[in-house]
Amino acid sequence: MTMATTRTRIARLAVTGLATTGAAAAALTLVPTNAQAAEMPQVHASVVKASHTTATKAGSGNNLDGWIKQSLAIMKAKGIPGSYDGLKRNIMRESGGNPNAQNNWDINAKNGVPSKGLLQVISPTFNAYHVSGTAKNITDPVANITAAANYAAHRYGSIDNVNSAY
Repeated sequence: MTMATTRTRIARLAVTGLATTGAAAAALTLVPTNAQAAEMPQVHASVVKASHTTATKAGSGNNLDGWIKQSLAIMKAKGIPGSYDGLKRNIMRESGGNPNAQNNWDINAKNGVPSKGLLQVISPTFNAYHVSGTAKNITDPVANITAAANYAAHRYGSIDNVNSAY
């Protein structure tokens, strides 16, 4: 699918999708409920610390393929399930591979909490599911992917189980 086709589909969803599917279904965000956030197990740094720098030295590039591979290395070290294909499929749907993508139109954005990054995470979700060993910057590609995968693991069992808007 070309970037133009993706933009057209997103624009069409923004105009017609809200009327037919509802704002909650159209929102492209990763949001824990208050109860989920309170019950979330914390991932501790007792597992081998994998960092953005270490993964880069291991041969991953500074591009989408490299970011996914770096995130997978951290996820493996932290016991977070997910696959390259599951991450890439969700990234392409959510942001088209743009680490600086920001949703400025949904209910979260209207409430001052826009979703950001490759997997369109809102700040409260990023902060709740941030994985140690990654940057504390929501638009850092590896941190964004890893936090979103951590959220998806707790909510859906794995990012691989997510096939539509979160």
